[in-house]
Amino acid sequence: MKPTQGLSLLLLAAMGGCMSMAPRYKVPPRPTSDQWPEASKAPAGAANSAADVAWRDFYVDERLRKVLELALAQNRDLRVAALTTEKVRAAYRIQRAELLPSINASAVGNRQRIPASVSSTGQAMVAEQDSATVGVTAWELDLFGRVRSLKNRALEQYFATEQAQAAARIALLAEVANAYVTLAADRDGLRLAKGTFASQEASHKLIQRRFEAGIASELDARRAEVSMETARADVAAYTRMVALDENALTLLAGAPVPAEWLPEGLDGLAPLRDFTPGLPSEALMRRPDILMAENLLKASNANIGAARAAFFPRITLTTGFGTMGNELSGLFKSGSETWSFTPQVVLPLFNTGATFAGLSVAKAERDISVAQYEKAIQVAFREVADTLVQRGTLGEQLAAQEALTKALERTFKLATLRFEAGADGYLGVLDAQRSLYGAQQGLIALRRARAGNLVTLYKVLGGGRPGKDGK
Repeated sequence: MKPTQGLSLLLLAAMGGCMSMAPRYKVPPRPTSDQWPEASKAPAGAANSAADVAWRDFYVDERLRKVLELALAQNRDLRVAALTTEKVRAAYRIQRAELLPSINASAVGNRQRIPASVSSTGQAMVAEQDSATVGVTAWELDLFGRVRSLKNRALEQYFATEQAQAAARIALLAEVANAYVTLAADRDGLRLAKGTFASQEASHKLIQRRFEAGIASELDARRAEVSMETARADVAAYTRMVALDENALTLLAGAPVPAEWLPEGLDGLAPLRDFTPGLPSEALMRRPDILMAENLLKASNANIGAARAAFFPRITLTTGFGTMGNELSGLFKSGSETWSFTPQVVLPLFNTGATFAGLSVAKAERDISVAQYEKAIQVAFREVADTLVQRGTLGEQLAAQEALTKALERTFKLATLRFEAGADGYLGVLDAQRSLYGAQQGLIALRRARAGNLVTLYKVLGGGRPGKDGK
């Protein structure tokens, strides 16, 4: 039988007769409830789930969209995640190539002087040998599925890195949006602090003049000064916070953000689109981190097949077909053909238990992957449940804070009128103003928390997919 015929037969046997020894994959049962906790209140009036809402439809504000687009294009962490995916994909292609033989061509020329003492003719001579061959070197016939299992493991690892890249994208969108909202809230805080300082400064000047005229006491003058300097310190603090927020946003965006894209305050932001969290069985299983954990579990499962195949013979094939001659000019003449056909079988007999240990390692890695998969689902369930609980109470808290702020505004006006009429001292005005200032700061913080809560809920439900244009 010619080597080409033998190679064809073995190739057909390898491609059609190989089997996988990997265990049949079964999705582990979900270790969480089928419903969100009772304290978690779903947003009302929303029809689409978070994963069905493209990020451009969720982040309605046009300036915020531009910052998010800049981050997707320039953020270095996201770029590293994309390059890692490319690297793992190339590794998978390398492993997949092991299923088919690599055909190589080689040409060898050899000239050798043989001394008379060892020459068959008793005289010194120069021998020449030239050859050109095409063949396969040490190709493994995957009869027991070892190479195929390794290929499947590499494929699942590649899918896992794709999900990791998607998770990084979703996390980046949320981080940028939260940084943007924080900047808007701190700019509102700075504006409030400046207004309060201006009011306190005017009040201090008025009380100081009254004190100098003998109408007000020195205690009132000192109290007014304390309130003014407190407001001055808040202006400096919020100025610093705004600068730090801008630096953080620049780092996340990966490039300087144009000033016209930055928010003026929370009032200038378009409201975020609402959505429904859906059921845990639907929402959680669409999160990229959970899909990544499942891909890694499948990879561990495939690795068991490779470990089991190590108990069986490994058959490799080396073959070549070419021409050979004693001079270069006669290399391709009739009758110069040459061929080789070298199958090799390696059967493990005794290796001090290393093969059994390798199978035990593969099974342990699979069990670890199962636990990590289940833990990823539990963490995701808790993240969504916590965010829903916060969302359910933030609305009520915000409404109460708005009512409190309005009541304190009226209190401050009445205290000011009573002071100007001489009915009360200045201490009542200071207390009312201090309470109003604190309530206004709390209102800004709650508005920022409500926007950030919706951004976080969108993220933990796996929201952030590209739009129809793929971006």
